[in-house]
Amino acid sequence: MINGRSNPGEYTEMSRLPQQLVLFEHLLQEGEEAENGGRDEGTADGKFGDMLIPFAYEETLCRDVGLGTAPPALHLWSHPGGVALGLRDSKLPCARPAMQKLEEEQGFRTAVRHSGGAAVPLDAGIVNVSLILPKSRGKLDFHDDFRLLASLITEAVAVTHPLAAAQIEAGEITHSYCPGDFDLAIGGRKFCGIAQRRQSHAYFVHAFVVIAGSGQQRGELIRRFYEDAACGEEGLSYPDVRPETIGGLGELGGPETTEAFAAGIRQALIQRGVTLQPASALAQETGYTLEYGDIRVLEAARVLRERYS
Repeated sequence: MINGRSNPGEYTEMSRLPQQLVLFEHLLQEGEEAENGGRDEGTADGKFGDMLIPFAYEETLCRDVGLGTAPPALHLWSHPGGVALGLRDSKLPCARPAMQKLEEEQGFRTAVRHSGGAAVPLDAGIVNVSLILPKSRGKLDFHDDFRLLASLITEAVAVTHPLAAAQIEAGEITHSYCPGDFDLAIGGRKFCGIAQRRQSHAYFVHAFVVIAGSGQQRGELIRRFYEDAACGEEGLSYPDVRPETIGGLGELGGPETTEAFAAGIRQALIQRGVTLQPASALAQETGYTLEYGDIRVLEAARVLRERYS
């Protein structure tokens, strides 16, 4: 323990990873956002346009993992520009006009997510990492899965920046956006938060990892959203965001590009003895495919929008 916080590198691995994970990737490629806004006309609202599509994708994939029709998986994804809200955020008195302001004046997509937590930004400099795993019998402590993903992210940073990885601490960063017990920070500045979503027979544990760009600017974006959403009312419960508590790994001595961090995640899993099978290889072997534009994913997005909006 350092300053009341834990070093993720000291965690004992309580949750065993499967020997093989299928790798599904929806990461923005360099220049893609600038060229076409991240859109892909093969889907209802573009490949990266609809904020709920990645969450609906993982909801569908998680269901398939639970049914045994898909193997355990790793999903790496990014979004060109959005704010994912927690359910409590959406109930603030002026949440709706605050969301409209983000969309109409600043060009950020907005949506209410179902995996817990509070508002977080999504952009091309942030990598989202999700482990989608079947439930084990008798498995009750979800903290084990948080520890597992925290240690995996620390190992990914260590692949290219071991000195930065040695400084990573886990513990709530007060006044950050979406604060939680498993915030990951360097020098008191948060670069990662972890959440979880459970279904009947499977679950996924998810992290957003800030890599490139200014953490303080992202913190200011979320601070202003809460200011607008609260409408000046006192006594409301929402994070008191102070932008200086947020940092990007590139600012904190870690990987400076999303490509480098994603490669570090892959390498960290390989070093743990996990075989990563590309989704394309799974499709050839078993016929299983899942794309953002699949009808099941689009239907799941519709259900999430109706249920949580």
